[in-house]
Amino acid sequence: ESGPCSPENAGNDSEEEMEEEEEEEEERDEDWDTDLEIEDSKTSHDPTGKAKYLNTCRMHGVVPISYFLRHMKDSELTLKHYGLGPKGAKALAPSLANNTSIVKLNLSDNWLDGDGAAAVAEMLKENCYISDVDLSENRIGVKGAKALSSMLGENRTLLTLKLSGNELDERAAKYLADAFVINNKLESLDLSHNMLEELAGGVFGAAIAENVGLKELDLSWNHFRGKGAVAIAKGLGANIFLRVLDLSYNGFGNGGATALGEALKVNNVLEELNVGNNRISLEGALCLALGLKENKTLKIFSVARNPIQSDGCIGILKALQANPNAALEVLDFSVGISQSVSGFCDGIQVIFPSLQIKHNWSSRSFKTDPSKVQKAQPLCWAAGSFLMALGGFSSSQCRL
Repeated sequence: ESGPCSPENAGNDSEEEMEEEEEEEEERDEDWDTDLEIEDSKTSHDPTGKAKYLNTCRMHGVVPISYFLRHMKDSELTLKHYGLGPKGAKALAPSLANNTSIVKLNLSDNWLDGDGAAAVAEMLKENCYISDVDLSENRIGVKGAKALSSMLGENRTLLTLKLSGNELDERAAKYLADAFVINNKLESLDLSHNMLEELAGGVFGAAIAENVGLKELDLSWNHFRGKGAVAIAKGLGANIFLRVLDLSYNGFGNGGATALGEALKVNNVLEELNVGNNRISLEGALCLALGLKENKTLKIFSVARNPIQSDGCIGILKALQANPNAALEVLDFSVGISQSVSGFCDGIQVIFPSLQIKHNWSSRSFKTDPSKVQKAQPLCWAAGSFLMALGGFSSSQCRL
């Protein structure tokens, strides 16, 4: 008769215990394997790109930028004036490609050249978080323009791109103009302070007419004139998206002003136009006035520092007077005007109370206060007496 302590039952119990121990050991092994996998994934995961940046710096033989390492998780990264050069840009780009924190990137004045700009462009093809990039003052030239144009054909995240002061010329213009047509996501583009001339104006004019995304375009401080200036103006007439256009410090002249006047008649979206310092004289001012007479959307208009004379100012003011639907809020002449023109300005501001008119009428700007003159007179005589005591100064030199 077998009892609970019989050898037979003892053997069964030991077998069951062994099976239970083997199962527990297997479970522990599975848990240990999982821990290893988690540890491996933690080691390989590099969300900020810090490890990748340090590795690429070693590969390119450049010194890592400590500021970048400290601010990789910021939403805005500013590395202007760091002297990155092409190698520095190549070291930086791979770690930025997968960065999910930075949305605004400023690499201005770093001597990136075409190679550095190409590295940044390749990075922007992969990164889908950065929406604002400043590459101003980097001498990217034709090679950089070509690379950025290719990038704009693929990138759908970038909204603002600044390329001011990059030695962009007629050859670079063709690549950038192609990007205008292809990309409909970019909203703001700065091409100021470059070497874009008449031929560039031709290709940009056609591109502006077709673009359906840009809201702000800065073409100031270039060399647009003649047929190039006219082409840009015609492009503006056909554009239905652009809100802000800066054409200041070019050479539009009266021909370009005439074309801009025609564009203002038909364009019903532009809100700000700057044509300051463009060699526009009286004839051009009157053509611009004809456009303002019919325009209903322009809010800020600058024709500053152009030799339009007082008659040109009056022509523009009369055009506003004849347009009850004008939306103008700021009118900038910034030239010396006569007293009669100043009076005309006052009359226009009665019709448009919110309109701000900027001009340089010296008699108004430096009005003399008689009370201050009387207070200053004794001081001047006292100073004169002192100087006469020293010699070489007459009382007539201190008369008010």
